Amino acid sequence: MNLGFGAGMINGGSFLKEKIYNLETNRWHYTHRRLRSAYRSLKSHTEYLFTYLEYPELHMPNTTNSLEGCFSNLRSKLRNHLGLKMDRKIKITDHFLTK
Repeated sequence: MNLGFGAGMINGGSFLKEKIYNLETNRWHYTHRRLRSAYRSLKSHTEYLFTYLEYPELHMPNTTNSLEGCFSNLRSKLRNHLGLKMDRKIKITDHFLTK
């Protein structure tokens, strides 16, 4: 799989396989842990990245901004009512998502 952005160097080389050994704990960890995580995420989810292009008749947005805005609105509603018990918060959330 070729993801573009220098994947040949990363995928074929040993860059993502670099490790650091910690003498205090006698354990090793990957040097580029966050980059490895991002690369693996892109590699495993590539088929879903541009789904909105495959189904133009559904008029899917190409970003999740509206969804994130919806959840930030819900978070602010719950934040305004800090004293609510969990069951009431669940009811508010359920009402918010089903309206």
